[in-house]
Amino acid sequence: MRVQGQTWWIIGASEGLGRALAEALDQEGASLILSARSKDRLSALCGKLRDAQALPMDVTDARSVLAASEAASDADGVIYCAGLYDPMTVQDWEPEAAEAICEVNFMGAMRVMGRVAPRMARRGHGHIALIGSLAGFTGLPGAIGYGASKAAVMHLGENLHRDLRDTNVKVQVINPGFIKTRLTAKNDFKMPMIQTPEEAAACCMKALRSNRFQSSFPAPFSWVFRIAAHLPRKWVTRLI
Repeated sequence: MRVQGQTWWIIGASEGLGRALAEALDQEGASLILSARSKDRLSALCGKLRDAQALPMDVTDARSVLAASEAASDADGVIYCAGLYDPMTVQDWEPEAAEAICEVNFMGAMRVMGRVAPRMARRGHGHIALIGSLAGFTGLPGAIGYGASKAAVMHLGENLHRDLRDTNVKVQVINPGFIKTRLTAKNDFKMPMIQTPEEAAACCMKALRSNRFQSSFPAPFSWVFRIAAHLPRKWVTRLI
């Protein structure tokens, strides 16, 4: 993957993995369009980068997504990295919070891809990357809303990949493990092999350069989740 001279639109760029990806792509010579809800954070980040413009957008608002997608219509690549998370069990289910997680993580991706993917298909080239999660591979305790929304994003990526397989539109799903952000700071349990946003962004860049449809990291932690899909359910429950 050669990004120098290309324009990349990163959605969810104001902090965490999205911000680290913006910095990584900037270092490789890409022009950037950066979206999130906070105009101030985006503007501050753009001021530190070589060639970046802020495009505030609320992925839960269809009109906001439509306007932003028109403004970013010339982007060569799009990374959907917007994410929301709250640890939540069935016993402590907060309906509005769980629904908000699904709105940002999955329905936001649907809104953006509904405007971006058909356009790329018509013009005959482009690169789409959806940020999934290891949590999307199997049901986890305390992940109401988050796990299901990430599983849906990963499935959406499969739909896009199969429909666009005979075009020059490259589709990838990238599934990180734990990343040290304000969201994972809410967890009160040990998070195996947790990465900094910069470490996770380096793994994402490696995935983007590859020809793999799906990439999961960090190894060997990610192997547990991929193997779990082929094990008896009671073994997986005990393992988790």
